[in-house]
Amino acid sequence: MQFRQKALSRLQSPEELDLPVRFARPPGRLVLAVTLVAMAAAAVWGVTGTVTNKIESPGVLTHAGGSYVLQSPLAGQVTGVFAEEGDRVEAGAPLLRVRTQTGPRAVRAVEAGEVTTLLTKSGSVLTPGADVATVERAEDPDEPLVAMVYVQGSGGSSVKPGAEVDLTVPSVPQQQYGVLRGRVEAVGRAPQTAQQISGFLGNADLARQFAAKGNPLPVLVKLEPSSTTKSGYEWSSEEGPPHTLDSTTPVSAAVHLDSQHPVDWLLP
Repeated sequence: MQFRQKALSRLQSPEELDLPVRFARPPGRLVLAVTLVAMAAAAVWGVTGTVTNKIESPGVLTHAGGSYVLQSPLAGQVTGVFAEEGDRVEAGAPLLRVRTQTGPRAVRAVEAGEVTTLLTKSGSVLTPGADVATVERAEDPDEPLVAMVYVQGSGGSSVKPGAEVDLTVPSVPQQQYGVLRGRVEAVGRAPQTAQQISGFLGNADLARQFAAKGNPLPVLVKLEPSSTTKSGYEWSSEEGPPHTLDSTTPVSAAVHLDSQHPVDWLLP
């Protein structure tokens, strides 16, 4: 009862009715204003801002025609070797002479190109189907290199022709020379098996590495040409490394995807 009487007396007091109502102290109003400004800025950025995503994938430098593994159609002993690694050969050119039961015969190149790996030597004994050499298909010695990049998972569907690509070359110090520049030239229609990759690259070990986590989607990257660098290609640094690039050099590719507005992530 005593509490009720005090409450009634407070309500009837004219002095307290005249006091102004204070909704927030000055520091509180400042915090509220800052919060509202931050929310407004975030909303504007969500609608007008853009976020760029990248996909990191392994790849290799090669020529657009790829390579093939030359296999011996003959059984016998190698008595002559007519090519060395780095030599250019024409289609039909003899690479080996083999002594067979019917006399000496030649193992010939199937297509023109450069011998990148020689897997036999004089005195070796061959059986039909034995690998004897890897030949890179490149009729023109000045044909530019490309990068074959193998994208895992569903990320391949986001890669579009024309997308920028940054290629890190492990043998080139990135802090000093930067990354190699390129653009997506073409995207494969379907993922490839290790056997399909090996059929193009002519390298079963690389094919197994690229397909170790599942069948990847092949992406052909055209290197940006440059007349001012030693390599003949554009780098993120002004001059790039002081040497040329070789085919079969491994690379790590960062493929730039289409920019998105942050609000798109919230929409179905």
